[in-house]
Amino acid sequence: MQRQRLDKWLWHARVVKARSSAAALVEAGHVRVNGVRQTSPGHPIKPGDVLTISLDRTVRLLKVVAFAERRGDATAATGLYTDLQKPED
Repeated sequence: MQRQRLDKWLWHARVVKARSSAAALVEAGHVRVNGVRQTSPGHPIKPGDVLTISLDRTVRLLKVVAFAERRGDATAATGLYTDLQKPED
């Protein structure tokens, strides 16, 4: 798999609790891919893309590393991205 829908990836990465919430987040303009605001939940993303996501009172900056076929647990979800705001140890 080389590309995946933006809403599906957000759900698999556990950024939101439901895929419909992911679609609503994108449609409301709260997600940027490589600095460009996206409003289409079906926008394809690829490894290396940087997502800026506005959630409630926070902003998350995530780099897409991998995709998943199914939604896994929280540990598996963290393997799908690199958090660019966390300092590396």
